[in-house]
Amino acid sequence: MRRRFGQHLLIDENVVNREIKYAEISSDDVILEVGPGKGILTKLLAEKAKKVIAVEIDKDFIEYLNDILPENVEVIHADVLKIDFFKLTPFNKVVANLPFKISSPFTFKLLNYPFFSKAVMIYQKEFAERMVAEPHSKKYSRLTVAVYYKSYCRILETVPKSAFRPMPKVDAAIVEVTPRKKPPFPVLNEKLFFSLTNLLFSQRRKHIGGVIMKKYGVHVPFSDKRVEELTPEEIGEISNVIAEALQSREKLFN
Repeated sequence: MRRRFGQHLLIDENVVNREIKYAEISSDDVILEVGPGKGILTKLLAEKAKKVIAVEIDKDFIEYLNDILPENVEVIHADVLKIDFFKLTPFNKVVANLPFKISSPFTFKLLNYPFFSKAVMIYQKEFAERMVAEPHSKKYSRLTVAVYYKSYCRILETVPKSAFRPMPKVDAAIVEVTPRKKPPFPVLNEKLFFSLTNLLFSQRRKHIGGVIMKKYGVHVPFSDKRVEELTPEEIGEISNVIAEALQSREKLFN
């Protein structure tokens, strides 16, 4: 294991077994695993699933994994952030002890993959708490809003740092992510909604009215509030006001 990949290997088999139980794996499931390391989780997944796609970035593990894993495991030596999910065997579940350094980009990437039914993943605890944070809290973020819009998310348990080698500085958490069949509120333009969310959280101490007026030239509701005081639904409402204003402006000049 090389520290540059931000990977901490899970060595507590009790935690591994609970992670697999949470995933409710059947013999029809195709599982994506990220960062299999020495294959402790991978072996147990392979016993229950139809197929496991194990993506490992560290070349030092690849030969070892190919030697110890059964035929229904496909080991891919690659950076999972650079893989096109649509070119893999279609997977319907994700079970992974994620390298902490890729938690954010991987989560956003996964939320845009429409074919998975459940993901059970281990994150740094602080990151997991950001995923499920409430408005008015310091941990409420663009991640929170995106995860809420795209999925149902809950923390299943805390995993002590002693369960990993090398031991990280902080505890971790097992998180369940289940995609929504439809968003929890209507959004006229999703690209605008996510762009607005990113903009507002990048200036979270400012009142949103000034930020939006400078960017879009549009008056919006809740203009005297800061983004951390807004629910995802209210951010969606503001996004729709902007979308309608921009659309009207475009029609006026065309």
